[in-house]
Amino acid sequence: MIPVIVAGPLDDLWDQMFSFENYGRLLALVQNSILAAAILGIVGGLIGVFVMQRDMAFAVHGISELSFAGAAGALLFGANVVAGSLVGSLIAAALIGLLGARARDRNSIIGVLMPFGLGLGILFLALYPGRSGNKFGLLTGQIIAVDFDQLGLLIGIAVFVLAVLLVIWRPLAFDSVDPEVAQARGVPTRTVSLLFMLLLGLTVAVSVQIIGALLVLALLVTPAAAALRVSSSPLVVPLLSMGFGLVSAVGGILLALGGSLPISPYITTISFAIYLVCRVIERAQRGRATRRKVATA
Repeated sequence: MIPVIVAGPLDDLWDQMFSFENYGRLLALVQNSILAAAILGIVGGLIGVFVMQRDMAFAVHGISELSFAGAAGALLFGANVVAGSLVGSLIAAALIGLLGARARDRNSIIGVLMPFGLGLGILFLALYPGRSGNKFGLLTGQIIAVDFDQLGLLIGIAVFVLAVLLVIWRPLAFDSVDPEVAQARGVPTRTVSLLFMLLLGLTVAVSVQIIGALLVLALLVTPAAAALRVSSSPLVVPLLSMGFGLVSAVGGILLALGGSLPISPYITTISFAIYLVCRVIERAQRGRATRRKVATA
């Protein structure tokens, strides 16, 4: 008698996560999303270095909630979702930048904005009569979410963010490391901070379209946090962060294409795995440094 093997829940789960039937055909349908993810990984990784240096990871989450509310409102009223996301992000970034000069004030403002933005976004989605996939995608990302018009807008925003970052790089880096000394040396710290917040708002708005509002931190914080674990070089850290962001974003989409789950779990898992590897490397580096000190003592 030939035994009959019945697929269990684990097999079904595996098929949902990794099933690469017709992969080549599907890959051709998401070229825009892959390119958008690559751009986002690079820009997010670069700006994430300053997010970490300025201790503003919480601000990223706060901006994403208002970005989500703006996108959900645009979805409800039939407007451009990217434009709605941009409006929400820029409003949040401006409020945090203008009212949150000190860390305590900033955290209070973000703590107020986050539940308001999330509640407003949920209200808009509850009123939206369209497909549930559109609602869910704003929170967790969509694999086919970028058409040619959105791709052009994304590229334009990315180029603008990168160009402004390069222009203000030195004063921004100085203000991020030691704001009091920077202000004493004549750096317009308030202007630089506000400009950075607006750039961060633009980047968050773009990120929401790919990875969703709930998990933006995976591309704007985790790559930079991982890079800072293995290096302190002002040149190496941004390059590593951009590389980690690129691998996480593109790798996440390529894996998600083979399953039936949203993009965000794949992106966040890759990003977290990179962070864990960097923690292991950091520990090994410390161990070698300690052994060298003992040997030379």
